[in-house]
Amino acid sequence: MRLYFKAVLAALFLGIIILSSGCFSNTDECNYELNLSGVNNSQLEKDISAIDAYLADNNIENVQEHSSGVRYVIHEEGSGEFPGLCDQVSVNYQGQLMSDGTVFDQSQNPVTFPLRNLIYGWQIGIPLIQPGGSITLYIPSVYAYGSRGSGESIPPNANLIFEIDLLNTQ
Repeated sequence: MRLYFKAVLAALFLGIIILSSGCFSNTDECNYELNLSGVNNSQLEKDISAIDAYLADNNIENVQEHSSGVRYVIHEEGSGEFPGLCDQVSVNYQGQLMSDGTVFDQSQNPVTFPLRNLIYGWQIGIPLIQPGGSITLYIPSVYAYGSRGSGESIPPNANLIFEIDLLNTQ
């Protein structure tokens, strides 16, 4: 009985050590992956057509196409490591409606966000540049606020333009 008790106690102690070792780890594990499988493809096609027309009508050059449908122009690539979805990103930004150019939001000072908590358009676009980089994102509504919009400033199915300066990643 005494041997059994010692074996159970040793197993319990070992289990506690194994379980608590993650709490003291200096590595930040991240299993987050971008999942775009729920996107409304018919709306995405409309969004991309509208964005492409906007880019052509405004003679915007050096536009690149991400496989998701996001269009972008890199103004400065930056240097260092590209941010991942589990990083904190410090940025200056301005967001506007593609339809009429209304600025609906902009940072007054640098702001820091967990990238994985931001709209899909940012999760797609920000990892394309490094700290010190600058990018303009042309984001289809399905990767922004979709058919619900956001408050009074972003209507449903609004394609968005973001000017983003990536200052730092953590």
